[in-house]
Amino acid sequence: MSTSTLPHAFPPDVMAQLREVAEVDPDLVVEDFHAPRAREALAEAEVLVTGWGCPPVDASVLARAPRLRGILHAAGTVKSLVTEACWERGIWVSSAATANALPVAEYTLGMILITGKGLFTQRDTNWTAPGAQIGGIIEGIGNHGRRIGVVGASRIGRRVIELLRPFDFEVSLADPYVDAAEAAALGVRRRQLHGPDGLFATSDVVTVHAPEVPGTRHLVGRAELALMPDRAVLINTARGSLVDTRALIEELRTERISAVLDVTDPEPLPADSPLRSLPNVRLTPHLAGSQGNEIARLGLVVVEELRRVRAGIPLAHPVDRSGLSRAA
Repeated sequence: MSTSTLPHAFPPDVMAQLREVAEVDPDLVVEDFHAPRAREALAEAEVLVTGWGCPPVDASVLARAPRLRGILHAAGTVKSLVTEACWERGIWVSSAATANALPVAEYTLGMILITGKGLFTQRDTNWTAPGAQIGGIIEGIGNHGRRIGVVGASRIGRRVIELLRPFDFEVSLADPYVDAAEAAALGVRRRQLHGPDGLFATSDVVTVHAPEVPGTRHLVGRAELALMPDRAVLINTARGSLVDTRALIEELRTERISAVLDVTDPEPLPADSPLRSLPNVRLTPHLAGSQGNEIARLGLVVVEELRRVRAGIPLAHPVDRSGLSRAA
């Protein structure tokens, strides 16, 4: 992992727990598997503890790691580091993606709640402005009975659904891999994306949690945006490529809908992008995932997985090779 990642994923208390269950050199942080110290460590390594900034574990790396049995990733996706050579060698892989899903889901819930309170519709903070209130009640806002559409039953999508349960929302889900029975078990209504009864047409908020794969590029395009009701909100914490940026800008310029974007395409946005100045857009710099002290939660997942390995218990968060093609 990168040297900047280590102290956040493994602060002193978490590093102490790691050293209780594994022989690890806390001063050796590998950013280049070809560096001399890395080559020496690989010769003896049984498990790689990885994180943000880890280079690919390819055949040349595995050739120098004859004892390697597993990879424990203190972050989300492993697509950038786990290669076909790892699977062919029979290396087992675990990821902290489930732990990283929690802060993204919390961010999403927060944005759903605050947009329902008029983040976009109530721009004037002057309570004495004419028409600001009618009979002491602000019109056109509120979260009671709000219709939430979740696109993608990913780890994050499912966590969002879980966090929404205590609230008075009507929650729908669109995911081609979820049938009616599973949707019922999740406590949501299963919908198609399109049509008059589809998710985009029947949601006050659409929150995107699908993976970035070839089939999801511009999943949210001109046709989908046009279906959204007036005053609806689009939230994207997945990947920028899932939303057609040009189509979104065109729709936002009508001021008919609003958007909360933690990810964009391109990322970062050009300085002159209209998304930076439109009043019905809130941009955050890809911060919905683990930040600050939340990153230590990812290191704790690695510690717990190592304890399971030592006890001969199956991993709690194994990565399934067959599911990677449709995972984030």
